[in-house]
Amino acid sequence: MPVKELAQENQYLTVNLLTLLEHFGIQATPESWFFQALALIGILLIAWLSNWLTKSILNSRITNLISKSKNTFDDELHKHGFFKRIGHIVPAVFIYSLSQLLIENPSLLALLQKSAVIYVIISAVMAISALLNTIEDTYNASNLAKKAPIAGFIQVAKLFVVIIAGLLIISNLIDKSPLLLLSGLGAVTAILLLLFRDTILGFVAGIQIAANRMVNTGDWIEMPKYGANGDVLQVGLTTVKVQNFDKTISTIPTYALISEPVKNWRGMDESDGRRIKRALCIDIHSIDFCDQNMLNEFSKIRYIKNYIQTKLEKLQLFHSEQHIDTTDLINSRRLTNIGTLRAYMQAYLQNHPDINQDMTLMVRQRPPTEHGLPLEIYCFCADKDWVNFEGVQSDIFDHLLAILPAFKLRAYQRVSDRP
Repeated sequence: MPVKELAQENQYLTVNLLTLLEHFGIQATPESWFFQALALIGILLIAWLSNWLTKSILNSRITNLISKSKNTFDDELHKHGFFKRIGHIVPAVFIYSLSQLLIENPSLLALLQKSAVIYVIISAVMAISALLNTIEDTYNASNLAKKAPIAGFIQVAKLFVVIIAGLLIISNLIDKSPLLLLSGLGAVTAILLLLFRDTILGFVAGIQIAANRMVNTGDWIEMPKYGANGDVLQVGLTTVKVQNFDKTISTIPTYALISEPVKNWRGMDESDGRRIKRALCIDIHSIDFCDQNMLNEFSKIRYIKNYIQTKLEKLQLFHSEQHIDTTDLINSRRLTNIGTLRAYMQAYLQNHPDINQDMTLMVRQRPPTEHGLPLEIYCFCADKDWVNFEGVQSDIFDHLLAILPAFKLRAYQRVSDRP
């Protein structure tokens, strides 16, 4: 509104109020404390009434519109109080406008207008925060959230809004341009960098994490340094929350995810199996050559029947070609109970219904140690569920431990039961 028209409206409203006061026998001037106090009370009453009307209209009309809408985004906006916070701007606008028309005292006018502007800025910040929260919740409800979390970016946006709001409030209080305040920030850049070090590092780390898909919400990660071993709950601007398997919460600096070793089990979740890598330690003193009685017994085992027959044929051919007496233990080749067990374990796993046959599957002999000779199983369980996986793994080793006596072998233990 032009200044001339505003002055005319101001004069017109003041004259009408003074005439109304004279009608009740009250003599006052626009500069008198009584008129100013009455104007202030009237402005505050009108602001309160406008606030009440705004809330009533917003609660009734908007709730009605949201209930008819099929879109869920407006429901989230209402849930986070976006419309309620927007409504707070209305009484502030009334205070700012009416004070300019009725208040003659410069100090009181400046106080009311500055307060109204600050209130509008704070209400706008709260409304934008509610909008960002709505965007975050809507995004987190989608499948894309697990691949690219945006919690860190939402926090950066909130921080940016708060900084801008702070500059506007300060410029309003000192009656200076926000650009002038920004030009003076160069002198305190070092202090700001020190104060917002973790925020800046977290923001840069968040960009790298999102771009490279290093850690997503729901990933199982391990970071022993921070005592973290569980599922990622949230990737924030400065911290990452991990719920450990004992239901405790570990908090990790976001930048630590790119600067320190992190074990992410997502690859296992995305693959077709969960790895079984465990060794069965055999007492070396129980390892021996197979005699005829043992071979006869082994030939009855379904999984290695063909293996025994094929091996014996190859050994017989070798001895015949090399003219070696089979009773010569040094020069002849013979089957061993440990080698036969290894063949049985390989065949057993190849016929196990819970082992993924399309992934790596082998039984290998590791170097002997003071704890015996390790026979290591390396394969992948088709069921990746933790409880079911542990059940399958335990069943396999229960069976193998129980079958060792059939191969005349013993599992190693610190206190041996050997005579």
